[in-house]
Amino acid sequence: MRYAQGGGFDAAGRARREQVRLRAVDLIDAGHSNVEIANMLRVTPKSVSLWKAQYVKGGREGLVSKGHGGRQPYLTDGQVRELAAALDEGPAAHGYQDDQRWTLARIRDLIQGMFRVRYKDVSTVARLLDRAGYSWQAPARRAAERDEEKIAAWREESWPENKKLASELGAWLGFEDEAGQGLRPPHGRTWGLRGVTPVVKVTAAGTKRVSLAGLLAFRPGAEHAPRFIHRCIVYHGRKSEKKGFAEDDYIRLLDAAHQQLSGPIVLVWDNINTHKSEKMRRLIAKRDWLTVFHLPPYAPELNPVEGVWSAMKSGLVNLAKRSIEALTALVKTRLRRLQYRPTALAGLLAKTGLDLQPP
Repeated sequence: MRYAQGGGFDAAGRARREQVRLRAVDLIDAGHSNVEIANMLRVTPKSVSLWKAQYVKGGREGLVSKGHGGRQPYLTDGQVRELAAALDEGPAAHGYQDDQRWTLARIRDLIQGMFRVRYKDVSTVARLLDRAGYSWQAPARRAAERDEEKIAAWREESWPENKKLASELGAWLGFEDEAGQGLRPPHGRTWGLRGVTPVVKVTAAGTKRVSLAGLLAFRPGAEHAPRFIHRCIVYHGRKSEKKGFAEDDYIRLLDAAHQQLSGPIVLVWDNINTHKSEKMRRLIAKRDWLTVFHLPPYAPELNPVEGVWSAMKSGLVNLAKRSIEALTALVKTRLRRLQYRPTALAGLLAKTGLDLQPP
């Protein structure tokens, strides 16, 4: 019996259907009626009748799958796996240095170069990719300066040491990060009439800004729920105002966290100049309850606070607020909601892929 490949049956699916047909034959030989077999195998009596006729005509061999029907595919299953491996290497590995996009035209050329097969229509390439499990996506961005070996070493060596120290001190492990949001909101999709692009009106005042610093703290293996503590600085565009966080602002955030958490803190943060300045080192040295470690450069995926900012900004898509005061109130509301969702905070910690269990 044949099932068209376009019907959604791959080799495994055809094998499962074959087993159903052969099971139906066993039940036929056992004397069951078509209706009884249909009920037992959850198929229609008509299907059982067709299988019975095929069995009478050709025996059990007549019910064995003969593969997909219609025209044979240009690429074998093995060649599709080779193509997938080549695609995973990235466009740059195959000579596309100007940009890092796999387009259907490029993939068609890649197939021709690898297998001497030329698809006339790129829509056929799209169907091939869909069956192979690929889809059209916006890629995540990673800095070209990343040192993957250093990041892997931090995961395997430095992070366990940080956890061990926090456990010995009975301390909270905290991640810190900064973000900002102006009056121009993040872009997001909305429904609109086909062929007519929706228009969202935003302010042209681009200097006003809310700067944020947040600390996400947890205790490995402890019953305490994760905690998120944050501070914000509002810049109205005046010359005398502070635009962002300085050393004193960071240390006030850490002092507030120490008071709220009622325990020592092992802090993990990135390598911006303010975090590593001489003044910051002096401020840290004065606090015996504070121990600081640094993340490897260009590894934002290791910091769960990045996820907090993403969740916060997803609620600001196509924002209609026109004043910095209204924006500040909305940002604080979004972050306050996260503070009262410890399961969401725990999910952001887990998303880093770090081992969060006690040492």
